[in-house]
Amino acid sequence: MNKQKLRSVRSSVREQLDGCINFWLNNGMDKINGGVYTCLDRSGKVYSTDKSVWMQGRCAWTFSWLCKVYGINEEWLNAAKSCLDFMEKYCINREAGDRMYFTVTADGKPLRQRRYFYSETFYSMANAEYYGITGEKEYLDRAIRAYNTYWELWHGAYDPTGLGPKSIPETRTGRSFGYPMIYLNMTSILSRVDPEHAELYDSRAEACIEDIFKYHVHPELKCLLENVGPDGEARLDFTDGRIINPGHDIEGVWFILEYAKRKGRHELVEACEEIFVNAFEGGWDKEYGGLLYFIDALGLPPESYEHDMKLWWPHNEILIASLMLYRDTGKEKYLDYFHKTFYYCLEHFYDKEYGEWYGYLRRDGLPTMPPCKGSTFKGPFHLPRMLGMVDIMLGEILGE
Repeated sequence: MNKQKLRSVRSSVREQLDGCINFWLNNGMDKINGGVYTCLDRSGKVYSTDKSVWMQGRCAWTFSWLCKVYGINEEWLNAAKSCLDFMEKYCINREAGDRMYFTVTADGKPLRQRRYFYSETFYSMANAEYYGITGEKEYLDRAIRAYNTYWELWHGAYDPTGLGPKSIPETRTGRSFGYPMIYLNMTSILSRVDPEHAELYDSRAEACIEDIFKYHVHPELKCLLENVGPDGEARLDFTDGRIINPGHDIEGVWFILEYAKRKGRHELVEACEEIFVNAFEGGWDKEYGGLLYFIDALGLPPESYEHDMKLWWPHNEILIASLMLYRDTGKEKYLDYFHKTFYYCLEHFYDKEYGEWYGYLRRDGLPTMPPCKGSTFKGPFHLPRMLGMVDIMLGEILGE
């Protein structure tokens, strides 16, 4: 371990985190309607006023979590509360069992409802984290309701939106890695702020981990498959069955590592090592550097047009997971993965002039044009979460 090098990285991380926080506070917060705008161009100018419901929850979670990590800051807490209030007032479809919208207008008129229940995920995470800071019970109650809604819908409860599954179930059904992975992350937050219900959270975390390893991890293919059959069977005759999202795999790794550390499940660490290495080595672009967005399990053409782009968030997940693996195993190779990714990001994603990171790069590492810092899917979440977590872990590793 090169302590001087890690100290230099930590200094950069802290500088970037400060810039990232200020970028969103100065440019994204809607002082008229409440909530946050996330469609921001390179300099922070709003280019679309439609609001992502995911991002309202993610922003509220981020600023609440920052208060937990670095101490309560009234501006951060107010930003979180603004997003929480906006969601409560505008983003819940009260006529459809309190299912949440996917996008709304600037002033909260509903635009789009999706069958997926990830809006509920980020709403739950945000309310739980805010409860952890304030102790106001209504936020925990909201978080638990959404947490249970996700669990019920995932396990086949009737969806009051009436949207139904994505594909015709009589023709094709199966399992998606996203459901247990995201639920595991939500469970981690709730178990931390609500220890009274630890038994429930532990049982559901175990169910998520069992689901991932039983159905989605395929050692014979050296990968984790995003979509599998009902019994975990690999379906390699169509593109959706072969898709690998290396960043998703690596994000799932650190969710599992969090649980393993909390419960002393050391055997899970070795299993996570295999997933991480397969995802990194399979997804890292040997010609241009950076992690490809999608790859095919058999090396065939992926269907998604954006498959060879480089997105900000998978690189955030590498930095968290590689540092966790170094912390938990002491193996230097994970610091090598960390440094390789960090310096790629510093060169290609980080905007030294305006702060924050570009969201989307071409395969050659240049930003898509015109460049943006936010979108319906990118806001103050993955990047500040990574920078804060890396700052904390580097402090632990360095003993500072």
